[in-house]
Order: sequence, then structure tokens, then C-alpha cells
Amino acid sequence: MEQRISLITLAVEELPRAVQFYQNMGWQAVQTGPGVAAFNMNGTVFGLYPWDSMAQEMGLDPELEMRPRTTLGYNVREKAEVAQILEAAETHGGAILKPAHDIFWGGHSGFFADPDGHMWEVAFNPFSPVAADGKFHWSTDQDTTQA
Repeated sequence: MEQRISLITLAVEELPRAVQFYQNMGWQAVQTGPGVAAFNMNGTVFGLYPWDSMAQEMGLDPELEMRPRTTLGYNVREKAEVAQILEAAETHGGAILKPAHDIFWGGHSGFFADPDGHMWEVAFNPFSPVAADGKFHWSTDQDTTQA
């Protein structure tokens, strides 16, 4: 696992309200829609995602009292790397929250928690490849909205 964070995602109650807030702060979204908002940063992507959708994707109860509000994203260059990194995390004391799986929009991901419970998503996104230098940018050509 290379030393980088590709994506920091905040779980939000109302996606349009959250997007408007960051746009009012002067940020420019590269994608906004019913399912996700993404802002390209300096080699990292800042994402907003509805809490109910995040909970469903992770297999968590959306009614949890102590809701996790952040996931760290680590994007990989090849689909097979997702399972490899999840396995390494588990070997070194982490816990698999959701095994590697295909996603409805064409990607592949899985989730793990580090020994302190911080949640990571490991993802292969064929529409936004990781550059040779490790930088990740959200492609404006991808459609990650649910059908």
C-alpha cells in the first residue's frame, strides 16, 4: 500500500445542502448529483455522500447512535489490489467491514477498519485511474448515480 489518501468522504444528511455549503465557500465541484459530490483537491478528492447510502454500502444500520462520519479512500490501479490490501489490513490487526465486491456503477471496492476503528474504503475506479505518481483526480466523465 503506497503512502497516500486518495479520497476523504464525509457522510452528510442532505447532499444538496452540503454541496451548496462548500460551493459557497468557493470550492468547485467536478461532479454533483443525487448520489455523490466530488471536489478535486491537490492530488486528493474530497467527497460528500449521503449517510443512508454510505451505511447501506458498508452494511451498517443507518440508525446507529454513533455514526461514523468520515471514510478515508485509497484508490488502486488494478481491481485485484482491492482484495490484496484488505487481506493485508486484516493480517496486520485491522477488521474487514465489507469484502471486495463489484459496485453498480462499474467500480470495485471493499472496506476495512484499522485497529482503532477508523474506516477505509479501498477502491478500483476504472473511470479515474491513479496516476504513476499516486495522484488521484475525479473524472468528470463518470456517472456514479444509481440507476
